[in-house]
Amino acid sequence: MDTATGTLRMTLADVASLAQVQRPVVSMWRKRSSGGPLPFPGAAATANGVELFDADEVTAWLQATGRGNNPEAHNDVAVYAKLTVPAAEAPRNSRQTFDGLTSLLALKVITGETLSKSSAADLLDAADEADPDDVFLYSELEALGSALPGLASFADRLADSAFSASAAFEKLLGHRFKEGLREHSDTALTDAALKLVAAAATGLASTLDSRPLFVDSTPGGSDVMLSIVHQFGESAPVTFLNADHDGGASRLARRRLAVHGTDSGPVRVDAKGAFAVSGPAVHVAQYPAPGDPALDTVGILSGIENIVLQMDDSQRAVVIAPARVLCDALPGEAGNLRSDLLRSGRVRAIVRLQQGMLRAKPREPQALWVLGPSFADVPIADRWTMVADLSTTPLTLDVSQDLISDVVASMGDRATIRAHSFRFARLVQTRVLLARTGALVSVPPGRSTTAAAGAEAALRVEKLVRVLSSSAAESSALPAVLPTESNAPPPPATVQDLINSGNLKYLKGIRLEVADLQGKAGSRILGREELMDPHHAEPRFITLLDFAAKYPAGRLTEPGDVVFCTSPRPATMVDTEGGAVVVFPARILRIDQGDPGGLLPAVVAADINGLNPADKTWRNWRLRRTAEAQRQPLTNALEALQHEQAQARERLKQLEELATLITDGVAGGSLTLTDPISIAAPEEGTA
Repeated sequence: MDTATGTLRMTLADVASLAQVQRPVVSMWRKRSSGGPLPFPGAAATANGVELFDADEVTAWLQATGRGNNPEAHNDVAVYAKLTVPAAEAPRNSRQTFDGLTSLLALKVITGETLSKSSAADLLDAADEADPDDVFLYSELEALGSALPGLASFADRLADSAFSASAAFEKLLGHRFKEGLREHSDTALTDAALKLVAAAATGLASTLDSRPLFVDSTPGGSDVMLSIVHQFGESAPVTFLNADHDGGASRLARRRLAVHGTDSGPVRVDAKGAFAVSGPAVHVAQYPAPGDPALDTVGILSGIENIVLQMDDSQRAVVIAPARVLCDALPGEAGNLRSDLLRSGRVRAIVRLQQGMLRAKPREPQALWVLGPSFADVPIADRWTMVADLSTTPLTLDVSQDLISDVVASMGDRATIRAHSFRFARLVQTRVLLARTGALVSVPPGRSTTAAAGAEAALRVEKLVRVLSSSAAESSALPAVLPTESNAPPPPATVQDLINSGNLKYLKGIRLEVADLQGKAGSRILGREELMDPHHAEPRFITLLDFAAKYPAGRLTEPGDVVFCTSPRPATMVDTEGGAVVVFPARILRIDQGDPGGLLPAVVAADINGLNPADKTWRNWRLRRTAEAQRQPLTNALEALQHEQAQARERLKQLEELATLITDGVAGGSLTLTDPISIAAPEEGTA
């Protein structure tokens, strides 16, 4: 390549991607070939401590040695390499180069011509003709100055390497994490999330009697739009409207739509974010958007409000945003704003998604709002909203398809909804959602919905008691039950709701030095190891004097505290004794003895241990509660059964020890078996 226009450089990671091998393989090639006739090319430069190699030398070496798994490496190299600035040229930052290349690729698609054959003046003339109002590419090309012809040649080579200008554009955007494009990397959704939103949008568009029109009023949003383009392919004509916001992110979004040859246009958005779209349309929005990645909760809800205010019953909308905004507990001004949106009647569905949907923040769960007709003829007290909790459900193909089916059905009236068999969703009266102070999306635990009927459960308990009583030392310790339809317990509640109401108190575990975890006496230590395997974990202790001296802010457990952790899976135990030290990442849920709210430690522990292993959002865990009249009987019954279980475990240990002694003694010749051993229940005082 002509050095007057720059040189292609590659890192070793780029070489590995080009050759389609793992990164360590390239280091091995470099080391093993150093003493041979064809050594790996030496580093041509260093940037921030990272070695850079000449791309043409690397491809020549790959071709000469036959290394790698990409026979087209010479043709593909431009996709993986970077263009450096010649020494005689003023330095450019990576963002300026990125904007220039994406603008040139868009211009290449619009003109349909090879860029390298044009002079800088010709390129600017073509840009002025393609973008007379300078809304997406003219300024970016003008800013390149004398570097414009060189980058134009590289853009041609890049398009050839990627087989099309649009594919080259996506390759450049795919490097957003490496290129420092923070506003884009911080808001990038995973492919699964994008496909879900696009599928929901296209599903809603299929219910409208018009050519599909998709509108994105967010600043710089384009990922969802492109996912919709891929959903439709060339099967139907589609029109896109995106916001006319100024700024680099919005200009990039318009270039992106142009390079993919979409039928697109602007929608006017005023300074307050208000806009208007007439006729059938589907709005799509991701918050925060690339053009405003620091948007707060009130800002997100205000953006959704602007969509709702201009909607009529012929329009639909799909919004993806953090679950903490769309469906988790939300106090104060933001909570009031969200309640106003629910009262509008246009929020037809609320779906809580699992973690991992946002690349930069994989632990922050996302949620969907689906907006549609408000059914103004339905009294406010009778309006409904569909809610679904997929926080522990992977978005497999069948899950996505069934969820989209549920979402599309939520657009219908009550008769249509009753005719649909929902897989994930359930209908909740909107007034019930408004009355909640906690999370909007809450699903009763599966244990409750799958439990046997009262009569069947009573028969099974009676049978188990009869069987166990035949061998138990004290049959009176086993409980007796009767089916009942009265004494209905309070409904389950989330951990966060119970904390807000004062029934639960949350206490963090303390971080101990490794040396302090090796004690042999003192206060018990409860951590992740004890929770994962409570019956076999090696006991750990720390003396109270050391604990008080080194960790003055630490606190001990109280009898009845529920100690839990979330990783690698939800696990818990009840500390019946108290006086233990809880080590992070383990934490404590303490039930208020004066106002327990129907909570029992054993029931809380059972609910947490029965959770899906992937459910780590502990504030949203739903805990069952017990009727006041049954609290003490249940406590007594569980204590008796736990005593029986402890005796059974002790007996099992004795049997295991007996088996080991007999095996080792007879096999080693130190014991001789004379008569068969009779294993009977030990009499009282002989165990």
